[in-house]
Amino acid sequence: MALFSVENLTFTYPGASRPALDGVTLAFERGSFTVVCGKSGSGKSTLLRHLKTVLTPHGQRTGQVLLDEKPLGSVLEREQAARIGFVMQDPDAQLTCDKVWHELAFGLENLGVPPDVMRVRVAEMASYFGIQNWLHASVSELSGGQKQLLNLAAVMAMQPDVLVLDEPTGQLDPLAAFDFLTTVRRLNDELGMTVIMSEHRLEDALSMADRLVVMDAGRVSACGTPREVGCALHDCGSDMARAMPAPLRVFCEVEGALEERAEACPLTVREGRAWLSGRLSAGRRLAIMPTEEAPGRSERQAVLQVENAWFRYGRECPDVLRGLSLAVREGEILGIVGGNGSGKSTLLRLMCGAVRPYRGKVGVLGKRLSGRCGASPVDGRVAMLPQDPLNVFVKQRVRDDLLEMLQDIRNAAERDERMREIAGLCGIEDVLDAHPLDLSGGEVQRAALAKALLANPRILLLDEPTKGIDAFFKERLADVLANLARAGVAVVLVTHDIEFCARCAHRVALLFDGSIASEGTPRAVFGGNGFYTTAASRMSRHVAEGAVTVEDVVGLCRT
Repeated sequence: MALFSVENLTFTYPGASRPALDGVTLAFERGSFTVVCGKSGSGKSTLLRHLKTVLTPHGQRTGQVLLDEKPLGSVLEREQAARIGFVMQDPDAQLTCDKVWHELAFGLENLGVPPDVMRVRVAEMASYFGIQNWLHASVSELSGGQKQLLNLAAVMAMQPDVLVLDEPTGQLDPLAAFDFLTTVRRLNDELGMTVIMSEHRLEDALSMADRLVVMDAGRVSACGTPREVGCALHDCGSDMARAMPAPLRVFCEVEGALEERAEACPLTVREGRAWLSGRLSAGRRLAIMPTEEAPGRSERQAVLQVENAWFRYGRECPDVLRGLSLAVREGEILGIVGGNGSGKSTLLRLMCGAVRPYRGKVGVLGKRLSGRCGASPVDGRVAMLPQDPLNVFVKQRVRDDLLEMLQDIRNAAERDERMREIAGLCGIEDVLDAHPLDLSGGEVQRAALAKALLANPRILLLDEPTKGIDAFFKERLADVLANLARAGVAVVLVTHDIEFCARCAHRVALLFDGSIASEGTPRAVFGGNGFYTTAASRMSRHVAEGAVTVEDVVGLCRT
């Protein structure tokens, strides 16, 4: 008997022209680990929110969701709170208390758990999740990874039957994301916890799952084991094949994705290394990939310079940036990577003039930013996509927000044509009349990017632009950034998406403890890192030095 069953579920948001879910039928067995993936707006989050009535969106619905063969709507909300654990994408969206220990106890208090039982549960969760050392810390002091781990621990304190996670690693750096997913895997392996998780970053998640569900336009387009589905997606030329783990993609490109080969398909880095070793001759010399910078790039003009910058958010607060120096050249894509709390977003805020260093200087387009924060001498020539893209919207419709950026164009027809051109480039033509709050996470991200592009900047600052973005649009985004760079626009890209950064950045800077720990080309930086690197690099470094992308490894196999 399935723990959860979704039977012919169809759901349409108010005012929408097509259903967000269209005849979805799925069963989730006890103890299973299911990953749900798909393009942005495919219905993943909508499906998961139907698994708990307090989170179910408003709209027109047919079909039903069953919990232990009972309609979910007939299950008391108190019982649902205890049996169905839900972790959201934004770590801050779910936190309600000021102290860690109080957050762990909050759900138990609402369930009316006796104090003595509550104390044991809190102690057990603190020990299991390894958070004893910051049990009495303020929630505001935690990193993004710690906050998400706390959300998971608080949910698990209520001892649920099923754990539902909606893109839980979307705002975590690669190491924090891996630690979080490893903890989820332990819950599945050691406690038999049923796990249902939507995710865009599949590199680590698929090796833990026993089933993969692919959503497309509100329907289930594929369902099966990760190996079977991954090979099938490649075989039929699906856009979602690009989202599969690097070892699987390399195998399918080199060997072909025939159905009978699915069981031999590597899914993890360990399996990929073994397959690669078997394919390449044992006596083959280590291949060395070129790491030099593109010719002529170093001679280009520096349009953004940060020199010996020190910054903290309050006089008594610790320094976030510590003597950081960095230059960005015209037509360059600079990728900035690093752990949560390393100072990446703060650095972007310095670059756009939102904050000023208390020591050191920042120069933009030949002008030094000085004095009070706020109005900047480079307004209009620097555009920034913030970490929370909803912050850039001020109108009731996406269309109106985009048109606001084109007020200098007096001809209404020309203004509308330019707006539609950028909307098409960002894939948001279908949501122009929607309210920004009604969009999916990926749609909000693409709409905010469109607004930044309409500013026609000379410097474009992007804070986590691939957050919530599917693999298909990442390919398009990489092309957009490359075209901007060819036109002379300097792009600074802060990201946790190492694979995306390795593919599109000309230069990479790794931040640690408020300063630059490593800087160079993607091959030089990621090829030398042991952990903060791509899966393709980890898979191939025993046979190739400097191979950091799937294309690098495929090329290695074909030479």
